[in-house]
Amino acid sequence: MKITVPFHVLAMLLACSSAADAFAFTSSPLASGSHTAVNANNNMMATISERVPTCAFVPSRTNSRSSSASLSSTTLFAKKKAKKTPAAAALEQLAKLEAQELSDPIAGGGATAVADPFAADVDEPLSKKEQMALEKKRKKEAKAAKKAAEQAKNDAAAGAQKAQRAAALAALENGEEIPDPFAVSNGAVGAGTASSGLSKKEQMAMEKKAKKEQKKAEKAARMVALEEGDNNAGAPEYDEFAPPQKEVDILADIDTSGMSKKEIKKLRQQEQKKRDKMAAKAAKKAARKAEMEAAAVAGDDEDIVPGGVPGEGLESSDSDGNAAVEDIDAPLVSAPDSVKKEKVSLEEKIRKERPPPRIRVMESSQPNYSALRLENVGVTFRDQEVIKDVTWGVQTGDRIGLVGANGAGKTTQLRILAGELEPTTGDVVKSSKDLRVAMLRQEFVDELVPTRTLKEEFMSVFEEENAILEDLRAVESELENLGADTDADKMQEVLDRMQKLQAKADAKDVYALESRAKKVMDLMGFTTDEGMDKVSMFSGGWKMRIGLGKVLLKDPNILLLDEPTNHLDLESVEWLEEFLRNQNIPMIIVSHDREFLDQVCTKIVDAEGGICTEYDGNYSRFLQLKKARMESWQAAYDAQEKKVKEERKWIQKFKLKQPQAVKQRQAQLEKLTKSKDYVQKPPFFGKPFRFRFPDAPRLSPEVAEVKHLSHSYGNGETLNKLFENSDLFIEKNDRIAVLGPNGSGKSTLLRIMMGKEEPDEGRAEIVGQNVVPAYFEQNQADALDLDKTVIETVQAASNGQSYNELRALLGQFLFKGDAVEKKVESLSGGEKARLSLCCMMLTPANLLILDEPTNHLDIPAKQMLEEALQHFQGSVVVISHDRYFISKVATTIVAIEDKNLVKYSGDYKLYMDK
Repeated sequence: MKITVPFHVLAMLLACSSAADAFAFTSSPLASGSHTAVNANNNMMATISERVPTCAFVPSRTNSRSSSASLSSTTLFAKKKAKKTPAAAALEQLAKLEAQELSDPIAGGGATAVADPFAADVDEPLSKKEQMALEKKRKKEAKAAKKAAEQAKNDAAAGAQKAQRAAALAALENGEEIPDPFAVSNGAVGAGTASSGLSKKEQMAMEKKAKKEQKKAEKAARMVALEEGDNNAGAPEYDEFAPPQKEVDILADIDTSGMSKKEIKKLRQQEQKKRDKMAAKAAKKAARKAEMEAAAVAGDDEDIVPGGVPGEGLESSDSDGNAAVEDIDAPLVSAPDSVKKEKVSLEEKIRKERPPPRIRVMESSQPNYSALRLENVGVTFRDQEVIKDVTWGVQTGDRIGLVGANGAGKTTQLRILAGELEPTTGDVVKSSKDLRVAMLRQEFVDELVPTRTLKEEFMSVFEEENAILEDLRAVESELENLGADTDADKMQEVLDRMQKLQAKADAKDVYALESRAKKVMDLMGFTTDEGMDKVSMFSGGWKMRIGLGKVLLKDPNILLLDEPTNHLDLESVEWLEEFLRNQNIPMIIVSHDREFLDQVCTKIVDAEGGICTEYDGNYSRFLQLKKARMESWQAAYDAQEKKVKEERKWIQKFKLKQPQAVKQRQAQLEKLTKSKDYVQKPPFFGKPFRFRFPDAPRLSPEVAEVKHLSHSYGNGETLNKLFENSDLFIEKNDRIAVLGPNGSGKSTLLRIMMGKEEPDEGRAEIVGQNVVPAYFEQNQADALDLDKTVIETVQAASNGQSYNELRALLGQFLFKGDAVEKKVESLSGGEKARLSLCCMMLTPANLLILDEPTNHLDIPAKQMLEEALQHFQGSVVVISHDRYFISKVATTIVAIEDKNLVKYSGDYKLYMDK
């Protein structure tokens, strides 16, 4: 029997919402037969399949199972829900009804199972896009599951760690032992395990907090000890677990009555600041001491026990060979009391940072051209920088005067040029490799041998040539003493030696030495008869000529003169000026005689503050150029700073309104300060020291008188007449300079006037009322107390001057720094003379009698003395060979001429004109 179900019936079945209606439909006679029903169903399926082509039916249940297996074994097929159209829904209901019927053994009657044509899931091949989407979905779901698991695990661990941290913090706050949740009974936990449960950052914070609290406690303990006045001596050891002490009021010992709260608060802050500063100093000192002790321990390796464990490795054997252990309580390290850290000196630092000094030779130079130059030369002795980056030189035609205060490095530069001293840095440049440089030293008189004759003294310059001559004379004497039976080989040996020496003598031109010496003696003004006189018979001026002649005998290309005018009289100085002007040798002269520099030099090199500056012209021209240069420099610097100040003011004003313009101007200003055109601040070496003599007591119009004076000196056999019937009258406010050659009796006149020597005839004495003289003589230093220091000597001679004024005055006389603490007995002759002059300037007087006061003084000290004498309210009698000093001080000249005292009214210039 064939049953045909119309399509609209199936649609109605799908639209039906009541399941009972569907089951009522399925319970119709359509479902009750066995064979017939199956066949009818098959026929019905075929009819529906023809009318609904989109549905696919499985022919049997076995095919449906194999299809299911195929879906699970391949990724190209998957269970996919078929689209539930009305027909598909009806077929699904029919399949369910059939399944119920087949599963009922009574109704089924054991008939063979029929395939389910209404299965809801069908195997369909997936597209590539659907496969990728499915794979992506699976990965996403797996990742989400994994993340959820990890989050749960982390949350659990964080909760546990938070609990442990809270427990650890609580234990720290209570001072209890921190529980260790990771500790094990066998102690096998590694050293790196975090036993506290805290993070590393939190552990460091806790340690820092504990140290800070400990420091505060120590500071409080030190403050208490300071208040008690024992400086921690005998104070009980600080216990960090002890209860805190009551804070001591820092104003307890200060009367604050009548003060406002604001004033008390300010005072408390000041006192607290002072105490904190004291405590910081004490802590710094203790830390330094501990550091030094640690360095001492680290430096003494042989006394440290290996491993740092007391008593470890201290076994030794006694006389019986048994092992004995030393006392572990004995000190392990014998460190010194104080360990000084080696400090690198400034000289060593400069030598490491800068290239070493060199001596260079010019690549090409003309014949008969000589030059010697310093380039970027610096000299540092330990931590004292004498000169820095000095660049200047001398060449043919130059007569250079090197000027500057004592200690400016003038003599040091001469020694470098002479090749006697190596600079710390820089180059010495020569015009030729064999350039000859000769130097006349300040102490050239000490190099003279008084027992030699004048000729022998000049010939002593040729040391190498004299040695060759001595060897020749010895060989000649040996040859003469050889007898006729002398071995021929020995005689040949003597002859060979003589031949070699003769060759050397010819090369050195030793047989012309005497003629060269005689020529220089004539040049220096010596006669032939004086050649056999002893050196000790000549005066200071003639000894200077001997020293200069010895230097010229070396035939130098460059001549260096260090203070050649010291102790020379005017006649010798004038001779030296004329002699040097007529020489073609390039020369460098160090001198404090300003008139001498004016007459000789063509260029001045000013050494000041370790820097040298060249000026063309003589000394007077140098003073003008230097003043103009410094004024111009200062004006340029002031104008530049004014412009910079205005620029910065503009930048400050418009930095918010015009930021772009401000940025540009700031860049321009920074570029200017770093450029070579930026004018550096002129050096300032302090104002010139001004000193005033103590107020002079009131003085009468008549001061001193020389009447019919006659005096001579000698040994009885020969007399040297100094004065013969000489007269002189000294009045109030006279400033007299006594001039004359050495040995004419200038110092003798002053000694007679002061009553230190009796005249042969006549008188020379002080005749005025209320005359208080102050006498400075060349050997004044002999009267100093050798047991006192420099500052004690000056304080004893002072007249109410302050300590700072005395130190400033000593500084002008070159007693600076620790030099004021020197004993007088350790001073040199020149230093004693300066100290005596300094003491004399502190003594109240109205008559100054000065014998060579400018000896051993540099130009700044001379200027200070000149300025003080110009403002002195009294009479002055002075002896000096410094013509510049005389022209500044004297208003009257007294010249010793033909054993008489001749008075010239007017200054030195007027005297020279007459």
